[in-house]
Amino acid sequence: MNWKDPHARIEPLEREENVVDGALEALVAAGVLPCASYDRAKFLACRQAVRENFEIPWTAITPRMQRLIYAVNAIARPRVMVAVGIFCGNTFISNAGAAVGPGACYRAERLVGIEIRPEEAERARRNVARIDPERRAEIVAADGVQWLREYRGRIDLLYLDADGRGGRGKSVYLDLLEAALHSLREGSLVLAHNSVNSAADLAEYLAFVRDPANFRESVNVIVDDQGLEVSIR
Repeated sequence: MNWKDPHARIEPLEREENVVDGALEALVAAGVLPCASYDRAKFLACRQAVRENFEIPWTAITPRMQRLIYAVNAIARPRVMVAVGIFCGNTFISNAGAAVGPGACYRAERLVGIEIRPEEAERARRNVARIDPERRAEIVAADGVQWLREYRGRIDLLYLDADGRGGRGKSVYLDLLEAALHSLREGSLVLAHNSVNSAADLAEYLAFVRDPANFRESVNVIVDDQGLEVSIR
């Protein structure tokens, strides 16, 4: 994938669908998802809206990953979804697109995207607003750890894709998760991008979510060279 050309088709659509279907079936078999079925036409409508309306300088979200993240949200239908580290909003809408815009298949109570860089939070806000006329999505310029620690509501699905300051990289995921634990209920999902290419930085995080004392099940879903760890509380 060319990160600066996120909309380029890099394989036949049927192949993309089959790979993601296999991933969803693995999540069903592990008891993470109730089923593997989602509205493919609505997903394509979301993808087209992003193609036509979003300014994306670059992204590591492959078409397969975009479909997988959308499908998990479309199947789980989280009432409250929080995504941390959303950059220009592409990762956010991969999650929230199941609840807002032309790809919406259900209505969420709250959809929050958190980006620490104010200029990128503003770009994400502009991007999402173009396909969210009801303004149901919230984009917040904030430090994710602090925001999650202070948040007092529930979170049904937490998506992690942030980079820690001072060279910490993806190791910040564990800090983010620990800050959010008080908001996660039984059955809440946590999606962590870069479970493959940043596995070394995520070693402590992966050990935590794969410990049955902390999460009921956790699956490393490898649909591309980035990977997605999907964990259920």
